[in-house]
Amino acid sequence: MVSPVTVVKSEGPKLVPFFKATCVYFVLWLPLSSPSWVSALIKCLPIFCLWLFLLAHGLGFLLTHPSAARIFVGLVFSAIGDAFLIWQDQGYFLHGLLMFAVTHMLYASAFGMRPLALRTGLLMAVLAVLCYAVFYPSLTGAFTYLVGVYVALVGFMGWRAMAGLHLVGAAWRWTELAAGGGALLFIISDVTIGLDKFCFPVPYSRAFIMSTYYAAQMLIALSAVESREPVEDYRLSKAK
Repeated sequence: MVSPVTVVKSEGPKLVPFFKATCVYFVLWLPLSSPSWVSALIKCLPIFCLWLFLLAHGLGFLLTHPSAARIFVGLVFSAIGDAFLIWQDQGYFLHGLLMFAVTHMLYASAFGMRPLALRTGLLMAVLAVLCYAVFYPSLTGAFTYLVGVYVALVGFMGWRAMAGLHLVGAAWRWTELAAGGGALLFIISDVTIGLDKFCFPVPYSRAFIMSTYYAAQMLIALSAVESREPVEDYRLSKAK
């Protein structure tokens, strides 16, 4: 098991551009009422920095670790989704929703199906149903179904991220903690978006959504560093 202190020392410097880009976003705080390519770039910049964070470990690392590669591709779709959501009031919210749906499928695939952790899955399924029940009265048209599918995907991703989480004992690994924490923050961010868009205005929603979102993406990217599945193990698992 790698010590969290070792992780901070080795990975912290690679995350400095991400923290700087996140600060730039919150300091500039460009108004949502005037969407532009500049505001899209500023919003996506922290995610671009997470691309660089993973690429800093070498292209060979991504090529030999399917889980890390899927998280990298998930970050690519996240950036596209962020750009679409800049123009959500101009009719691009659905496009952003689709991009993040793909992101959650990629993250769930990266986290894998072992261990299965059925109790965790049942808990996430119950929470997903309760969440959709809150949204449902406020949904109309295609969103009635699309939000339901999206909630199911987010719940599935959360299940797979938390399935391998061990807080005590010899099985404890910081990568699982990062994945689980990142998934939880992503769920919180998405739920807040849903409440604010479909149900009622959430005070300080933008600051809360973006802070939890950026933290979630950073933790998920960090979880890829000590990848669970080198390509040899991946091929063996597929052959079984």
